[in-house]
Amino acid sequence: MTAIIETGGKQYLVSKGDKIQVEKLAGEAGSVIKFDKVLFTAEGNDFKLGKPTVTGAIVEGKVLKQGRSAKIHVLKYKAKSKYRRKIGARQSFTEVEITKA
Repeated sequence: MTAIIETGGKQYLVSKGDKIQVEKLAGEAGSVIKFDKVLFTAEGNDFKLGKPTVTGAIVEGKVLKQGRSAKIHVLKYKAKSKYRRKIGARQSFTEVEITKA
């Protein structure tokens, strides 16, 4: 079974056994997370399309780890005015393995 879930303002196409990195969610490694914003489910030729979500559909996942991605550097520069700024940022994420879709 495959499903489209929404979390952190993004949509993910998932099925059982998939590992995805999502915006940081509360929970420690090994805990179970339930995604209740399921937009679409499909199993074989049968599918359900939500308006906006599928009622009663839940996708479960197990938290594998909490982490931070690589640093992204942002440079600001204005010509002829000696204005330069260098800013670095790291985005936090949660890695989840889908156990029930």
